[in-house]
Amino acid sequence: MGIDYGQKRVGLAVSDPLNIFATPLQTVTVDKVTDFIKKYTASEPVDLFVVGYPRHLNNTPAQNAPRVTAFVTHLKRIFPTIPVILTDERFTSKMAFQAMIDGGLKKKDRRDKATIDKISAVLILQEYLQNNTL
Repeated sequence: MGIDYGQKRVGLAVSDPLNIFATPLQTVTVDKVTDFIKKYTASEPVDLFVVGYPRHLNNTPAQNAPRVTAFVTHLKRIFPTIPVILTDERFTSKMAFQAMIDGGLKKKDRRDKATIDKISAVLILQEYLQNNTL
C-alpha cells in the first residue's frame, strides 16, 4: 500500500496481486486514515506500507516530516506485522498534477486536491515496485 501522508488528507494506493502496477485506492482525511486502513487490511492482504517522506531539494526533512514520522510510528504500533518503508516523495505532487494534465483531466477536475493525493500515492508505490521486489 502506498501512502501520501499530508496535513489534511492521505492519498492511498495499492498494487495488483503480482506487484507490477499501482492503482489509486482512496483519499481520506488524516483523522480517518487509521480506521480506513484497518478495514482495508481486514479484507485485503497488505504486504507492506510504502510511505512518502517529505524532503527539501537539499535532502533535509520538509515541514510535514515530523507528522509523517509520527504517523509511521503509529502505523508500526497498529500493524506490527506489516513492514513500513519510507521513500522520498519529492516532486510527487507536481508529477501527479502533470499526469492529470497529460491524462486529459479538465481544469475543474485538476483542482481536486484529493485526486492529486491519490495519484501521488500511486507514484510513491509505483516507484517502489519498479525498484524493488517484494
